[in-house]
Amino acid sequence: MRIGFLYNSQSHQILHSLPMALELSILRPDWQVDILAPGQGHLDYVQQFIPLYPGAKVSLRLMPQPLGIRLYRRFRALPVPPKAWSLFHNRRMLNTYDALVSTDKTSLLLRRFGVRRPKFINTEHGAGDRDVTFDPRVAKFDFNLIPSPKSAQRLVEAGYLTANRYAVSAYTKFDAVNRLAGGRPPLFANGRPTILYNPHFSTTLGSWPRFGMMILEIMARQDRYNLIFAPHMRLFDPVTPGKLAAFERFRGLDHIRIDLGSDASCDMTYTMAADLYLGDVSSQVYEFLCKPRPCVFLNAHAVAWRDNANYRFWTFGPVLDTADDLLMHLDDAIASHPQWRAVQEQAFAANFDLSVNNPGRHNATLLAEWLSRSI
Repeated sequence: MRIGFLYNSQSHQILHSLPMALELSILRPDWQVDILAPGQGHLDYVQQFIPLYPGAKVSLRLMPQPLGIRLYRRFRALPVPPKAWSLFHNRRMLNTYDALVSTDKTSLLLRRFGVRRPKFINTEHGAGDRDVTFDPRVAKFDFNLIPSPKSAQRLVEAGYLTANRYAVSAYTKFDAVNRLAGGRPPLFANGRPTILYNPHFSTTLGSWPRFGMMILEIMARQDRYNLIFAPHMRLFDPVTPGKLAAFERFRGLDHIRIDLGSDASCDMTYTMAADLYLGDVSSQVYEFLCKPRPCVFLNAHAVAWRDNANYRFWTFGPVLDTADDLLMHLDDAIASHPQWRAVQEQAFAANFDLSVNNPGRHNATLLAEWLSRSI
């Protein structure tokens, strides 16, 4: 059997299924497991995780791109080519697989392009509260591995998931992060608490357009905290010299780290290193809460969020309507964290299956069992 793990989007999605791919190659050495990516950068990123899974044997396969895509990508400084274009060009090659596992629902376009042979498996790439997590397109996949009991329940209640078409899986990103944990050097050497500011890319939901630069300027002038500015990778994608120039005035400050989209933004380097999470609507807050810590949220659009299931994560800490007196609010959030801790722990436990010791192997087993029955 030939299984392709398709990474046709930005690199932040890779760890949401890569541990499963590596474990599947160990669990079923009689199957061919290929890692498929449209750029060498993705394959180089994958390569560094393979030694963390002794016995894993996967093939790294670059998806060919025609000259037009290569020129367009170079002109636009894109980290990956346009997704639909890349899928269309590789449709014949992808149609040779028995199953395609994807973190990105754009892969369903392959069916419009005549790809009929493979089973399509969705793994999701996050587990948050917003509507985007509960996408009706899951019903179009042959099988779904949903990494959150809470999310699976909402999808079932909405009628998007039916019996034998899904399984509640584990959050495989935690698997890779735990294996990397021993090699992380401290990000700052000054002993100050560290704030992670992690705005979402959406201009209609996120805090960056209204508050972002103000927050950076406030944090640049103070001497109580370190700041990691690590937005969602799509906020500044592609990262160009012109976009970097806007942050030049913060260069050289030893208490501020700005990262618009490196590998460290993908592997929980920053969520593990921070003492407080400052954000808006990103599901990364759930990753941050693998260790309960203070959170502060920015309501930049006057959202009526109370009793709204899509904003449940805003019950994990104070919600600010302005960035006024930001430092005072950060101080208060740290001092008052004990009153939020129980809510954080309960929400984290409801969002993830914490009984699974090896998420990658667990999900690989679920996938192997379903494929053995279905192909």
